[in-house]
Amino acid sequence: MVLEPVKSTEGLVVLHLFFKLKASFDAEPVLDKIKQAELQDAQVVTVALLGHKADICFMILHEDAWVLRDIQTSLCDRPSSPLLSTGLELVDSYVSHTELSEYAVDMPPAMANMRLNPKFPVKNKHAWCFYPMTKRRNPQQNWYQLGFEERQGMMYEHGASGRKFAGRVIQLVTGSSGLDDWEWAVTLFGNSLNDLKEIVYTMRYDRVSAVYAEFGRFYTGLSGPAEEILKCLTSGGNRKAPTITTIGT
Repeated sequence: MVLEPVKSTEGLVVLHLFFKLKASFDAEPVLDKIKQAELQDAQVVTVALLGHKADICFMILHEDAWVLRDIQTSLCDRPSSPLLSTGLELVDSYVSHTELSEYAVDMPPAMANMRLNPKFPVKNKHAWCFYPMTKRRNPQQNWYQLGFEERQGMMYEHGASGRKFAGRVIQLVTGSSGLDDWEWAVTLFGNSLNDLKEIVYTMRYDRVSAVYAEFGRFYTGLSGPAEEILKCLTSGGNRKAPTITTIGT
């Protein structure tokens, strides 16, 4: 039996896969899997992660959830099948979907399409971070008991704060209510690590964030072409990696 595609009426499914490298890791078969995914029209963003949480992330977008499931299967290490071994141990993941906010009324069609069908990779923005977030439902801080106009006003203020970083940071906010543990996922691409730090710090002062938002675990890394990222991870840092500005803005 051939499984039918599982698609939504609009937008793309987004899968973030976080891996640690095992001693058996080999870049060549992993790169081959990425190239095969791209032949299926999947968009793949490859990120070398900083810190202990994981070593590499693949952010993958496609309209068909089964394509993402097949890519996930191909990347995960299967020691019992040497020909299928990748040396990648899946340690975390996140499932979300591109969407239009209910507050994005009268959005120009071109901008709406960019949100539903973003194009990757992002050029010249190699600083990267990801985090999930949700709105509070505390007795005195219940976002969902506020009226639409009040919520819309706060979201407009929040959007205005984000637009101050135009040209420095690109945001992709995807919905995950009913799909994963949090309600939204935020993926940021910046000119520098400072840009990522500054935009999150600045927007947390907006009322919608300061009063009503909860944030999950942050992952930070350096994005670039899959081939170069994989080479860097296997060569002990001796190969040239994407240039990332870490001081000054």
